[in-house]
Amino acid sequence: MSSLNEVKKIKTIFMGTPEFACPGFEALIKDSSFELVGVFTQPDKPVGRKQILSSPPVKNLALKYQLPIFQPEKIKNQTEIIKNLEPDLIVVIAYGKIIPPDILNIPLYGCINVHASLLPKYRGAACLNAPILNGDAETGITIMKMDAGLDTGPIIKQVKIALSDRETLEELHDKLANLGAQVLPTTIKDFIEGKIKPTAQTDEQASYVKMLAKKDGQINWQKSAREIERMIRGLNPWPGTYGLTKENKILKILAVKNKVGVDDSTTKNYQPGQFFLAGNELAIKCGQDYLIILELQIEGGKALDAKTFLSGHQNLLGEVLH
Repeated sequence: MSSLNEVKKIKTIFMGTPEFACPGFEALIKDSSFELVGVFTQPDKPVGRKQILSSPPVKNLALKYQLPIFQPEKIKNQTEIIKNLEPDLIVVIAYGKIIPPDILNIPLYGCINVHASLLPKYRGAACLNAPILNGDAETGITIMKMDAGLDTGPIIKQVKIALSDRETLEELHDKLANLGAQVLPTTIKDFIEGKIKPTAQTDEQASYVKMLAKKDGQINWQKSAREIERMIRGLNPWPGTYGLTKENKILKILAVKNKVGVDDSTTKNYQPGQFFLAGNELAIKCGQDYLIILELQIEGGKALDAKTFLSGHQNLLGEVLH
């Protein structure tokens, strides 16, 4: 196959929606080997309490570079439009819709996806959260050639990073978004030039992580402090981690100390989910051991550090969240 330096630009359609997709998208825009002929993203949606109609981050970036934008409710209805764009390649990063086989088969070089886990581990939506929740030592990104299955296509490239026991979801989101952007253009060009041969995934090693819902953030206080600490790092800002007060108000637990407090004869008398003072710090008992609370937010209120929160909510001490 001839070198890319000797051929025309790669006519590329990009499909993506959230902030996570933007670094990779911009890396393609800025690489002269690619000609972006269309950008597919999800429709504008109402956001926040005031339900203000807002554009997806990928749309905003496409507008900045004056690229043609498509926001279909259903991607399966776009087959003819995509054919008419005559793409050599479709690149997908966190689009949020399943791409049907009719579209996967249109581009000369197929469809390439950047997935935020080390496939076949963590196929599915919550791939960013899962390594933190499970206390994994590493994670990374997988660039794969898409097929009709959910994250089942052959792997073109994987890049691993180590995970610390302090990693938050926001930090990991930014690391992996930028990591994907760094390697995506070169990986695609190497793949097209035949320098990389995709390798099939081992299905026996696969695991799936479903899309998270708000209810997944409710903390089960019977779990160990270590499990709950990982949950607080792995589920903020979305869906957020919380307990319910005796008035059934949502109390968000936004941040805790990384170091877990080990039970002694005093703390063993508290119930799981019960607030108490450990020294002069706000703590909460778990099924095993306890956590020091750094930041929390009562329903209808602002996020506050624990000391400030306590000064206005002294009745919290002794309360048991459920």
